[in-house]
Amino acid sequence: MDHLDKLENKSVHILREAYSEFKNLCMLWSIGKDSTVLLWLTRKAFFGHVPIPLVHIDTHYKIPEMIAYRDRLALEWHLDMIYGQNEDVLKEKATFPDGSVTRLQCCKALKTEALINTLSGGWPRYRLNHDKGQYEIDKNIEPYTGVIVGVRADEEGSRSKERYFSPRDKSSNWDLGDQPPEFWNQYKTDFAPGTHVRIHPLLDWTELDIWEYIYRENIPVVSLYFNQGSGTRYRSLGCAPCTHPVESNAMNISEIITELKTGKFANIAERSGREQDKEDGGGLEELRKDGYM
Repeated sequence: MDHLDKLENKSVHILREAYSEFKNLCMLWSIGKDSTVLLWLTRKAFFGHVPIPLVHIDTHYKIPEMIAYRDRLALEWHLDMIYGQNEDVLKEKATFPDGSVTRLQCCKALKTEALINTLSGGWPRYRLNHDKGQYEIDKNIEPYTGVIVGVRADEEGSRSKERYFSPRDKSSNWDLGDQPPEFWNQYKTDFAPGTHVRIHPLLDWTELDIWEYIYRENIPVVSLYFNQGSGTRYRSLGCAPCTHPVESNAMNISEIITELKTGKFANIAERSGREQDKEDGGGLEELRKDGYM
């Protein structure tokens, strides 16, 4: 059993454990490489089927290729696809692209607040109707109390403080000092009623692991990750106004792996193209304490 097999087995175990322990479970799908690997692992864990809904927080400012990829894969793989967004802020144009707020304030409104209220069922959810190929208001407003997320410990500082099963309060607030110990692959899953739990099956994976696994499994990822003749590509995906590509000649997965192995990005943070990280001094801990992904 090689390194990727071990990572895969542990992630599959955590996914099955989460499914057996939490009644109202969903998975966040950001359309990026990590959550797409998580989606692939879920299909493996449940023999080609994804038995839980996928939730995407649509900020309205995602790069168009991301939304097209989301809907194409959702239809091809018969995914129970749901999205939510902060409709009031978008209508009021109280966003960073509209020049009304800072990037961090925009993130809090379009991502954190939208996420919390979508998960709780307090705001409208839109579910993909596979017969019609379009989204409709979801009649189910039951809150999701267990949420599977594709974060990695090496991606950004605050994520390294997570647990595989990480409790939040009913408002999704994260208390870093009140996280359960996880020794010898023993995980706490019996939390008090009202606890909101984030589950992180990819916590031990690295950026290189993700790309090597995508290569091995031939997982389809959005084309934005590859240089398409401009000499640039995206290393991390987010909203178009706040996410910039990096200089790279990598046109395929194999060339991305070579870049990572040769150290081209050894001293450059993976999220270096995310402007909101720079505005926050390089970290997202305060946003994540309030419920951000």
